[in-house]
Amino acid sequence: MLHAGQPAPQFTLPDADMELFDFASLRGKQHAVLFFYPKDGTPYCTLEAIDFSDHESEFNRHGCAVIGISRDDCLAHADFRDKHGLSVRLLSDEDGEVCRKYGVMHYREHDGHKKLCLIRSTFIIDKHGVVRHALYDVSPKGHAAEVFQLIKQL
Repeated sequence: MLHAGQPAPQFTLPDADMELFDFASLRGKQHAVLFFYPKDGTPYCTLEAIDFSDHESEFNRHGCAVIGISRDDCLAHADFRDKHGLSVRLLSDEDGEVCRKYGVMHYREHDGHKKLCLIRSTFIIDKHGVVRHALYDVSPKGHAAEVFQLIKQL
């Protein structure tokens, strides 16, 4: 797990349009909110992504980019974005490498089997690439508003 004060792990991932996004491109320019979510199209993930999209302009006014990451592929992200009118950039981490770097992958017991799951988590990273807040196992309802209050303090 990551903690406040640690450098944010760097990465390059494809987005819903299959264009590569290099996280380092924000350094020195913008703060970032990275929200990791389990699956495109599920009720809570949809609620969270819509909430961040609805408030994206407010985040932008405070010099902050909002980026969603899950293990779904680029095509699933494109469908999810288009179906729900999402404006936030969605990145695909199919092999889970970035999820592991951020400590959001955990085994959970389900029907007697251990299953690797992505824990809904959000990271607020300042423009210098330092983790300012690491929020694990978050509730999606009202989460974007809570994160926005933390962004205003940067």
